[in-house]
Amino acid sequence: MSENRGTLFGIGVGPGDPDLITMKAVKAMQDVDVIFTASSSKNSFSLAVEIARPHLPEHLEVEILPFPMTSEQGVTTKAWKENADRIAEVLKAGKNAAFLTLGDPLTYSTFGYILQYMKADHAECPVVTIPGITSFQAAAARINTPLVEAEESLVITSGAYGGEHVRRVAATSENVVLLKAYKNVDDIADALSDSGLMENSCAIKKCGREGEEIIWNVGDLREVKPDYWTLIIAKQKNGLAN
Repeated sequence: MSENRGTLFGIGVGPGDPDLITMKAVKAMQDVDVIFTASSSKNSFSLAVEIARPHLPEHLEVEILPFPMTSEQGVTTKAWKENADRIAEVLKAGKNAAFLTLGDPLTYSTFGYILQYMKADHAECPVVTIPGITSFQAAAARINTPLVEAEESLVITSGAYGGEHVRRVAATSENVVLLKAYKNVDDIADALSDSGLMENSCAIKKCGREGEEIIWNVGDLREVKPDYWTLIIAKQKNGLAN
C-alpha cells in the first residue's frame, strides 16, 4: 500500500452567502479530489455543498456521509467512526479530500466529530482546518452591532437548552448569542425579559440566505414561528442598530 497519503481539509463555507467563503477555502476546494459533507441519514441533501457550489469544479466528486439525527449515543458514535473510516480510506489512497460544513468547522459542527475520530484512529492522515464565518458573526454584521467590546464577555450557546440556561449565562455575561433558538421560544423570551436582555435583543432567521428575516422585537417570536436557523443576539446595554 502506498504511503503517499492525501490531506483532509475541514472547510467552513459560512452561513449561506457564497461570497462569504474565504479565498483559502475556495482554493482548497478547487484542488481536492473528493468533497465530503454530512447529511441526515433520511436524505442526501447538503446545504453546505449548495452554498459552495459556485466555487466547485463541475465534475468534482461529492460524497454525502449520513449522520443520523438522534440523541442515541451508540448510534451517533457508530456513524461518526464509520464516516471517519471512509474519509481515511480515500486519504490512504493518496487523494486529497475536503469536508464541508456550515459556518465554521470547529464551532457546533459535524466536522468536530470527524476530527475526533481522525485523531484517534487515523493519526497518520494529515488534517488542515480552514476557518469559516459563523452565523452569529454574519448576523452581527447584518444588523451592524458589535458582539462584544472592551472588558465585556460573550457567551455563545444553544437555544435548545431553554430559558433556565439563558438565565444562568446572562447572570455572568453582558452579551449572549443563542443559536438554533427554535425550541422553547416562550421560555426563552421570558428568560430574556427576566434577565434584562429583552430590550436589547434581536432575532435573525436564515441569515445570508433566501428567506432571511430580522425580528427586532424578540418577543414577536411567540407569534412568529422560528425555524431551525433562528439565532438571537442579546445584550445588556443598547448596541443594536434599529
